[in-house]
Amino acid sequence: MRPTSSAAKPVPKPRVAAKLGNQVRIIGGMWKRTKLKVVDAAGLRPTPDRVRETLFNWLGQDLRGLRCLDAFAGTGALGFEAASRGAAHVTLVEQESQLVEQLKRTQTQLDAQAVSIQRGDGLAALRHAAAGSLHLIFLDPPFASNLWEGALTAARKAIAPNGQLYLEAPVAWGAEALAAPGWSLHRHLKAGAVHAHVLRPIAPVSQATTAMAATAHTQTTPLKPPL
Repeated sequence: MRPTSSAAKPVPKPRVAAKLGNQVRIIGGMWKRTKLKVVDAAGLRPTPDRVRETLFNWLGQDLRGLRCLDAFAGTGALGFEAASRGAAHVTLVEQESQLVEQLKRTQTQLDAQAVSIQRGDGLAALRHAAAGSLHLIFLDPPFASNLWEGALTAARKAIAPNGQLYLEAPVAWGAEALAAPGWSLHRHLKAGAVHAHVLRPIAPVSQATTAMAATAHTQTTPLKPPL
């Protein structure tokens, strides 16, 4: 038998497995499978991998030439995912200083030259964006906030005619609620507590009326004079 010491042996600390919630993974593009650190911040709710994978299947794998804005960036997973797939420029806007610092570290890690990071209010960034200047907007504000209506209204002005908007919310947005700020629902899924929507802008009444009139004029066959 081995001799035992009279001194109490220290109890080894149990190993704590790394939590998956402390990182997110880029799904596709040039940084595919790259893991990004997530700051442990109250209220931070990264878009789940499954939802992001479905979202970019909807939006397309090749985003070359698109100008994007992630108005409530948080981890930046959505914006960096867009940049990974070739977006021409992605602006990440975040108000919390610790999140901004982590976004900058991620930008350096990836050498993401097409990404710019701004500390500020996402709603103000949408309101200050030039009309029709953005092809893709990500709206994922804190679920405890009440920013969706104001953000959707501001985003409608900023979106290009053929642009799209991703909306993440705790409830499903129906056609009537979306029509008020000028959006139509293109795609929707529910994953746990998350409702993910892809929206497209509704043409203003004046533009729609003009388009309908032009189509009707083109399709009208002139009457032949009697023989």
